[in-house]
Amino acid sequence: MNAMVKGFALALIQLLIVASLGGKLLYDRHTLPRLWVETVSFDPNLPIRGRYVSLQVVVEPGAGLQKDKERWRQDKKTGWMRPAVRLRVQDGRLIAEAAPASESNTHIAFRERDQKELAVLDERVAFFLPENVPDPSRRPAGETLWAEVTVPKKGPPRPIRLGVKKGDGAVEPLAFR
Repeated sequence: MNAMVKGFALALIQLLIVASLGGKLLYDRHTLPRLWVETVSFDPNLPIRGRYVSLQVVVEPGAGLQKDKERWRQDKKTGWMRPAVRLRVQDGRLIAEAAPASESNTHIAFRERDQKELAVLDERVAFFLPENVPDPSRRPAGETLWAEVTVPKKGPPRPIRLGVKKGDGAVEPLAFR
């Protein structure tokens, strides 16, 4: 085998790997539950973050977590405890249920934002932006940033697109063109 044949073989193998990952993500997008979830932007002001928005997904704590929310708190010096959870979709809402740490690597944290306490996924999700669009995470008062996500059996949700909700209205998808 000469060097050119080896190069083409390597390029073909890499193309197959990328195509198989793309195929899996497309399959997941059509078979896994999809819903709009509220998000909280995490680092809109970092100069080296690139062309993406880092978001924390807001979840609804399940019965065990909601009832024992105070139990998950620690003192101010050490911050908040982060219970392991399993995600599920019910009636168009993303619910976080308590799970043993050995079964789940997804965690939530209770954070205070705008004088209300939110349960957010500890792991941030990245939404990559086109080159010439303004940062969508900077919203005026009365608007919240939402993301349409697919929810896999394990791991964090995967963002598909972003939208804005004004007051109690419906989520309006953002067009990045």
